[in-house]
Amino acid sequence: MFILLLSALVCDAADAQTARKSAKVPELMRFKRVAEPKEGAFTILVPQGWQTAGGIVRVDPNRSGGAGNAIAAKCDFTVKRDAAGTAMLRLLPDTNFIDTRSMPAGQMGLFPPGSNYNGMTVYPVMNAASFLERVAFRYAHPGVAAPRMLERKPLPSLVNEMRLMGKWIPIVNQFNYDAAVVKFAYLEGGVSYTESMVAGVEDMSKLGAGMWSNKRSFLARAPASETDALAPVAFIILNSIQINHNWMAGELRGQMTRAGIASETLRYIQQIDREITEHRRRTNAEINNDMYLTLTGQEDYVNPYTNEVERGSNEWKHRWVTPGGDEVYSNRDDFDPNHDPNARRSDWKQTPVRKR
Repeated sequence: MFILLLSALVCDAADAQTARKSAKVPELMRFKRVAEPKEGAFTILVPQGWQTAGGIVRVDPNRSGGAGNAIAAKCDFTVKRDAAGTAMLRLLPDTNFIDTRSMPAGQMGLFPPGSNYNGMTVYPVMNAASFLERVAFRYAHPGVAAPRMLERKPLPSLVNEMRLMGKWIPIVNQFNYDAAVVKFAYLEGGVSYTESMVAGVEDMSKLGAGMWSNKRSFLARAPASETDALAPVAFIILNSIQINHNWMAGELRGQMTRAGIASETLRYIQQIDREITEHRRRTNAEINNDMYLTLTGQEDYVNPYTNEVERGSNEWKHRWVTPGGDEVYSNRDDFDPNHDPNARRSDWKQTPVRKR
């Protein structure tokens, strides 16, 4: 439910430093803050000229064969450079699956893998890397026959993030968690791509009657020749999401109603949201140390409008923001977006680096 965006392209620190020195970033990048189009669930920075697709998805239990995936809203949202998605970031929906091997009906062979049980696809529970290889990649790229796996790594920081919910829901402490990033290479439409996919897996085990699900899943891809140059751009997008707290509160109320627990107290909603936000801020450094995009360069800036510290790329010399959250990055010392006819506004302010 709580969206956590992590940097995607993972590699060894030494390799990342080499990539950072050799990558040629665009001299000027403009980012527009846009809202998720279907329900206004969040806002995100999108490079000027790029496209978005998808958004919040609601599953109809009458059409899906049951309510197993109909309680919580799902997000399938893409930011892409062009219609073909040659450079692309995609948030993948959290989906419930079920392992029927411990159920009498499953042991009788009534629900084999791939079948539907109460709106959930039947799959034996998988670790995160296997889920990415066997399920998520096929979902995102049904036309790609044989991707080549370049790398797979565990993400213990994401496991810790998923366990955070156990602070408010004790039963969650008894679930099993795993998280990983897998890097692929493949050919699609005549273009050679590299792509990294991130996912967590929550296994409810016997407490959930065999239910398990993916969490915080997304992918980032680019043509192989542009991966390093586009890494700072991807970093900015991935770290720019701001949740609409009013939408969040309404979604949690709706989930309780749909789950038949409308009388459940709601007094913890705001506290949960605040504490998770603070936890992410405190653990961000640990998370970023696992991630390639951080290793390509980042900096803490002070927003002159809010006086809050914001994390952005240090691949450019200068960074500006507007009151609405748009951003511009430039390597030109003589560039000022307030005097740029393409910007069409005069409320840009430069963001200084946070004093150490």
